[in-house]
Amino acid sequence: MTVMVMVPFLFVGFDVIPQAAEEINLSRPNIGKFLIVSIIIAVLWYVAVAWSVGKTLPLLQAQDSTLATADAMTNAWNGKWAGTLLVIGGVLGILSSWNAFLIGGSRLLYAMGKTHMLPQFLCKLHPKYNTPVNAILLIGGLATLAPLFGRKMLVWIVDAGGFGIVIAYTCVALSFLVLHYREPDMVRPFRVPAGKLVGIITIILSLGMLALYLPGMPSALVAIEWWIFLGWIVLGGVLYGYATMKNPGKSKDIMDHELRELKTANQQWLKENPYKK
Repeated sequence: MTVMVMVPFLFVGFDVIPQAAEEINLSRPNIGKFLIVSIIIAVLWYVAVAWSVGKTLPLLQAQDSTLATADAMTNAWNGKWAGTLLVIGGVLGILSSWNAFLIGGSRLLYAMGKTHMLPQFLCKLHPKYNTPVNAILLIGGLATLAPLFGRKMLVWIVDAGGFGIVIAYTCVALSFLVLHYREPDMVRPFRVPAGKLVGIITIILSLGMLALYLPGMPSALVAIEWWIFLGWIVLGGVLYGYATMKNPGKSKDIMDHELRELKTANQQWLKENPYKK
């Protein structure tokens, strides 16, 4: 259970795909397929790493190891150079994850700032590169400073962040199911087979994951992790409150307008493609 509560954080990078969808040169159905294939490959990769470490690193050595994967690599290739090479690859992998967070996180902040859910300075675009410069600086600054707090702090952030991630997954699953019931005729470029059943199973699994973080469970968040989680909630609430106070009702107006446009486009598409309903 202690390992399970860290798993959601390992998969958080996949939300970069829908967040950066506007800049991806793929059709909508292919973006959905690309996302699922990416998750399948990642699961196979994680399983392969766990299996190969278990096969090449004896239990006694694993118990005393501080970096089991590198030690397993050293054993597999009979050379210290192999473990060092793996560590270098791991560092490069962390940098690639930072790039993903910069893209996805800054894009999300930009979209929320644009719809007046966050302060407007977060949706400022660079005059030359047309990128959300302030959002990138904010996310980049946090990503640069975080490792300086040490391993223990990073574990706290991963655990507390994982709880927030599972909440987000649960909200997405609920929204997915609500749309299936409220908007059965909505144009869906990518359709999930047995969508309602998948939605129900996802919600049940998400609630089960949420329970792992709660007090009384072996994997429950410790006090400092709850404070980190509550701090994020307070910070988000303050920023949202400031944005809505500066532009009262603007966020709702924008979302209502987008929904009306979406429904109009949906109705037009159904008229032109009645056989695909």
